[in-house]
Amino acid sequence: MQIEDLVLVSVDDHVVEPPDVFVDRVPAKYADLAPKLITMPDGTEAWEYLGNLSMSVGLNAVVGRPPADYGLEPAAFSDMRPGCYDVHQRVRDMDANGVLGSLNFPSWPGFAGRQFQMTPDKEMALALLVAYNDWHVDDWCGAYPGRFIPCGLVPVWDPALMAAEVRRLADKGCHSVTFSENPARLDLPSLHSDHWDPFWAACEDTQTVVNMHIGSSSQLVVTAEDAPMDVLIALQPINLVQAAADLIFSPVFRKFPTFKIAMSEGGIGWIPYFLERIDYTYEHHKAWTGQDFGDQLPSQVFKERVVTCFIDDAAGVKNRHDIGIDMITWECDYPHSDCTWPTSPERLMKSLDGVPDDEIDKMTHLNAMRHYQYDPFSVIPREECTVGALRARAADVDTGFHEVRKTRREQGTTASMLRDLKADDNR
Repeated sequence: MQIEDLVLVSVDDHVVEPPDVFVDRVPAKYADLAPKLITMPDGTEAWEYLGNLSMSVGLNAVVGRPPADYGLEPAAFSDMRPGCYDVHQRVRDMDANGVLGSLNFPSWPGFAGRQFQMTPDKEMALALLVAYNDWHVDDWCGAYPGRFIPCGLVPVWDPALMAAEVRRLADKGCHSVTFSENPARLDLPSLHSDHWDPFWAACEDTQTVVNMHIGSSSQLVVTAEDAPMDVLIALQPINLVQAAADLIFSPVFRKFPTFKIAMSEGGIGWIPYFLERIDYTYEHHKAWTGQDFGDQLPSQVFKERVVTCFIDDAAGVKNRHDIGIDMITWECDYPHSDCTWPTSPERLMKSLDGVPDDEIDKMTHLNAMRHYQYDPFSVIPREECTVGALRARAADVDTGFHEVRKTRREQGTTASMLRDLKADDNR
């Protein structure tokens, strides 16, 4: 297959919410309390909510900047590439990168809606969460039919409300929600509890994919506070192995046997050994731990139920059949620091060298379309969905690096990232 013939669907990108997300969407009694974007004295911008300020972490919106300009400084919208927050410019950037479809995780609310969970008034929290979901589905995704896979938030403080929101979103055509990879870290029951059963049941009924994104527990895996940032960044995707083990040995998949869970931004190169290890653990220890997978092995359950994704993972592609090729999907991670924009097709094609065309199609778009109930070809003719066709209509998009004004610059250590996240989590 040639690069221009690829069809690319990214199952992990992110949106930086524009200032008007909550305008005219929340009940009047909450209008003055809803999050608002304000400008700080130094020109940076922050969301103000219930007396607390939340500033963007620079690595979340660095696309289009020279790598040397990456950092953890607060940012203003003027410092970001417009595609971070403007849906029209986002689609232009997708075209320039040859990407047909995109699933976008939230930024300000947290990957799993932590902001709403921490809101004391849960009636207001639910109103804001619903407003956010409606903006995301109707305004962001709805602006360009066929270009986005909608992904909603759920009110994690009440499983019955979670189930109701899953069903409401499904009625709107959204069959994807985001949930923490480790709710116990958010002072919630673990994945081993039956507390979440109403939520799982709703996902089962609607065949809604539950996306567990790295960092959605508001915790970072660290070795030491003085470790260089490289250690933290290198370990992040691999550490979804913890959520994978939790899920496999929890009762979730046995009680609810068909819905899918996605390991978002987890990479795939680590999976073959993980599958060996869980089978070894089961066979050697089930007599005393009491695990019972019936006539299956844990690895078989994983291959049937867990959607995996990768950005640039030659080792994983090489071992695709050991991982489960029908569950592998691709991601771009726009506009985060790991993203491959605007050369995603070229980077990806290096990993796909020697892979048959039908297997390429599975990993680049067909698996994502099937699992997420996403059918762009019903809206856009397939011949207009290829890398070549999309790039042809975006030849005027500037894909060069652009420096921005410098604000606060911190040393690139784990400690600096932890300070930012701690302030963000306790606001």
